[in-house]
Amino acid sequence: MRLIPVIDLKDGVVVHAQRGQRSSYQPINSPLSPSADVYDVINAFLQLDDFSVIYVADLNAITQQGDNQALIHDVLKHYPSITFWLDAGYSSPSLAFAGLSNYRLVLGSECCSAQQMTTTKNALLSLDFSAHDEPLGEARLFSDSTLWSEQVIIMTLARVGSDSGVDIEKLRFYQQTYPHIAFIAAGGVRHINDLQQLKAIGINSALVASALHTKAISKADITNL
Repeated sequence: MRLIPVIDLKDGVVVHAQRGQRSSYQPINSPLSPSADVYDVINAFLQLDDFSVIYVADLNAITQQGDNQALIHDVLKHYPSITFWLDAGYSSPSLAFAGLSNYRLVLGSECCSAQQMTTTKNALLSLDFSAHDEPLGEARLFSDSTLWSEQVIIMTLARVGSDSGVDIEKLRFYQQTYPHIAFIAAGGVRHINDLQQLKAIGINSALVASALHTKAISKADITNL
């Protein structure tokens, strides 16, 4: 089981994502990190494990209220051995990140089109489901697996930061229907038991934030995984 820590950036700081209600996200208050500063949060994650991949959502860019590209550029330079999966809506960072290669674009179905998915080099697809559990984006993105990357994130916004558990039924459906795709669970991971549930249905990767910050998943748990 691979854990991928998540950082949600809004107005230059790390915020606590909850149920996709982005307008109400507040700076994170974490037992794990001394502050909501992105460097403090990343360093706190790295005390748990030598994570090689960290997911970053630029919420300003996703909601078209500015962006955090300058900050993300500096983070990429500061941690060259980490690959950052960057969800910034459908916006190209090619100029902002010139000369840097340690990132991969995540294209969320709520922001991108099928055409954009096919023309964006090395993009990772996120199939996004709303706070009301409705598919967000073009129907073709959810049904045409020829458009998909080799790994696909199943993002259930209703469960993000909710302490309600992962959406096992949805994840099981996708895993059984498209066994050639490596699906990544996103939203609702609370503790080690949720991760074991995922592993039991063939899901071997998960995006995690709250359970790391609250220390519900510990360094020992990660080692044992």
